[in-house]
Amino acid sequence: MNLIINFVGFQIGWFATVMGGANNMAWAGTLAALVIVALHLWRTKNRQNEALLIVIAAAIGTVWESSLVALGITWYPSGTLINGAAPHWIIAMWMLFATTINVSMRWMRGRWWLAAMAGAVSGPLAFYAGYRLDGVLFPNFWLAMLVLAIGWAIFLPLLIIISEHLDGRASLTRAAPAVH
Repeated sequence: MNLIINFVGFQIGWFATVMGGANNMAWAGTLAALVIVALHLWRTKNRQNEALLIVIAAAIGTVWESSLVALGITWYPSGTLINGAAPHWIIAMWMLFATTINVSMRWMRGRWWLAAMAGAVSGPLAFYAGYRLDGVLFPNFWLAMLVLAIGWAIFLPLLIIISEHLDGRASLTRAAPAVH
């Protein structure tokens, strides 16, 4: 059931952020994503570790997405608070994405090449969907797809590796050591 809740929550949040960004209602999308993140944390056993994973993902996303904007690879119609930086809603989406790492994407642990390939394909596909919904624009479409594929081939395995150390979904109780 957690897998289904996590997957559906991410899809709802993704759609809300993109549609908010596309329709000059970026704060609504950001708020929806943050509510889903808060509900995820509320349901998590080790909130501190899971929150740290979310903050790390947000930091990576902020640097990466702002670099893409500054280099002219991506452009967002709304939600930008600082010129040349990523909009707040895309950072909220990175936070939302982090909630899937220890749940929906847990099966990728130890499968770095698979995670890299999945990132190289799914990252650009998600951005393409956002592009079709007018949430993001690409001055050079094919360059953007290439750069996004390379970035996501790095970031998805990296976040999965980090999640192994910050698994907020794992039980806090450990088995007592065997007594001989």
